[in-house]
Amino acid sequence: MVKSKNTRVRKSPEERRREIMDAAVRLVGEKGYSGTSLKEIADAVGMSQPGLLHYIGTKEGLLSMLITDNYDVYGTPEDFMKSGLPGSEPEAPLFPAYLRYLVRYNAQRRELVRLYMVLESEAYSPEHPLHEYFENRPALVWNHYSQYPWRIPPELGEWDESMKPVVRQCIEAMDGIQVRWLRNPPVDLYDEWLVFERMIFPSPLWDNYR
Repeated sequence: MVKSKNTRVRKSPEERRREIMDAAVRLVGEKGYSGTSLKEIADAVGMSQPGLLHYIGTKEGLLSMLITDNYDVYGTPEDFMKSGLPGSEPEAPLFPAYLRYLVRYNAQRRELVRLYMVLESEAYSPEHPLHEYFENRPALVWNHYSQYPWRIPPELGEWDESMKPVVRQCIEAMDGIQVRWLRNPPVDLYDEWLVFERMIFPSPLWDNYR
């Protein structure tokens, strides 16, 4: 039996969520959270606003989908340790090697990185739904990275307070490089990170721990 040309193809919830996230990443990355309406996102995926709300709950729920359920769950130390790359041995991974992995990963998701940087700038406002998330981000990153048995130079002692300023410097450097990467003309994200890596993890101290 031949199907009518007007027959709609029903998409799975997973496909719909992916379409919504892709459209939201593009629109919010271009116009910011405050400048993007739910109607624009719904129109971009060919849905009604009630249909969109069925998947995201609220506009704030959309941010959770984009950041905590998407951006934050990929490019993790766990992903690195499964990669088989040099320095990824789960029993003693190398922190600088992981950061190079993360930079390469982020270089492949330019629109999502742009979204993240736009939201971080907007979230300086206490009224922004992600204000608390970005305020707590340095502590969250530190606590997350502290779960792993990184192999670091013995001169630094254990992974404790001695590494805390190093991790902070990495976050700040990476954020700054990503902003420059998103501008025109762009820098090469990976090559630029290597410049900062040599400053944050200097020789000869880190020579066998990169």
